[in-house]
Amino acid sequence: MSFDARSLERLQQLGRTLPQPLPKPAAAATPPPATAKRHRVETETDPQALFRELMQVSPDGTVPPHLMERLRQAEAEAERAAAASAAAQRRAQLQPPGGAAPSGDQRRGTARSRTPLHPGGQRRGPLSAEELELYGAFQDLLHLESDEREDSDGA
Repeated sequence: MSFDARSLERLQQLGRTLPQPLPKPAAAATPPPATAKRHRVETETDPQALFRELMQVSPDGTVPPHLMERLRQAEAEAERAAAASAAAQRRAQLQPPGGAAPSGDQRRGTARSRTPLHPGGQRRGPLSAEELELYGAFQDLLHLESDEREDSDGA
């Protein structure tokens, strides 16, 4: 592309009057490296400690939604860990000593019939003497109550 002398002079004149480009911003806009020290609100994993930190940081008790979500996630993770450890304990308690599963004849014993079920349908370990006494007393009460009903129905 070619310009005549007058157009070239005019372009150069306009170029001198146009504003100069802004200098590039310094590198301060980049996020801090991962090794930089973070606040406990960002690093805490215990839900109770995180809640305390959030309340200390917040002057009026309000918490931003992203931090509330982080608290929910920490609580859910703690619940999962607690459930996993409880399941591991139950498995360890249900495991018979010696590691072998009982045979069919051993499972039909009278001790098992007295072992109560948990709500999940799983059996507990052996009962203590006090528990056996309480179960026996309860069964006696049930028998007395059923005898009284039979007497009142028959009369």
